[in-house]
Amino acid sequence: MKRLVFIAAMLLVGIAGFAQSKNLPKPNLQRQTLSVMEAYKQRKSVREFSAKDLSEQDLSDLLWAAQGQNREDGHLTAPTAMNRQEIRLYVFTSQGASLYDPKANTLTQVASGDHRALMAAGQAFAKDAPVVLLMVADLDKFGSNNQHAQSMAAVDTGIVCENINLFCSAAGFSTVPRATMDSKGISALLNLNENQIPLINNPVGYTK
Repeated sequence: MKRLVFIAAMLLVGIAGFAQSKNLPKPNLQRQTLSVMEAYKQRKSVREFSAKDLSEQDLSDLLWAAQGQNREDGHLTAPTAMNRQEIRLYVFTSQGASLYDPKANTLTQVASGDHRALMAAGQAFAKDAPVVLLMVADLDKFGSNNQHAQSMAAVDTGIVCENINLFCSAAGFSTVPRATMDSKGISALLNLNENQIPLINNPVGYTK
């Protein structure tokens, strides 16, 4: 009996450690980048990436630009219909897949190991990016899964994606928005239900 209790305790410790959140550096709001108009001028889809990992500061700035909290009342850089904030942002790296918490500015690992092949789904260049950002529309958080809710969640996903594209353009990173991915494999890996839908992903890296 004591042995069973000990094993159960060790499992709980392991689970708690696995789900531990990692604090990111505060986003650098004085970061020197191109102007908005210059970023639009330079924006393009790039499918080649340096193998160098993004620094933690660069990753924090990228995620904050995508959908970080930018006001004390909890609103985000990316608007959503009725402020549902239903877009989940996952970060895939060679180390694992993590969920971004925009209000705490943290990453919580939900799967260990390199799963970027699920994001690439046969397009090898996507595996070369050190980071792949995945946007998942959570219709449970939206409060409905009807056609209108699905349409608005798709719009909200596109806004997050464009935030990523413009940040990368302004900061000199490479990225490309993609709908290609192994959605079933991703849903199984992340334990998503039928109302949590992977829609778009952005491989991101330094320019090669």
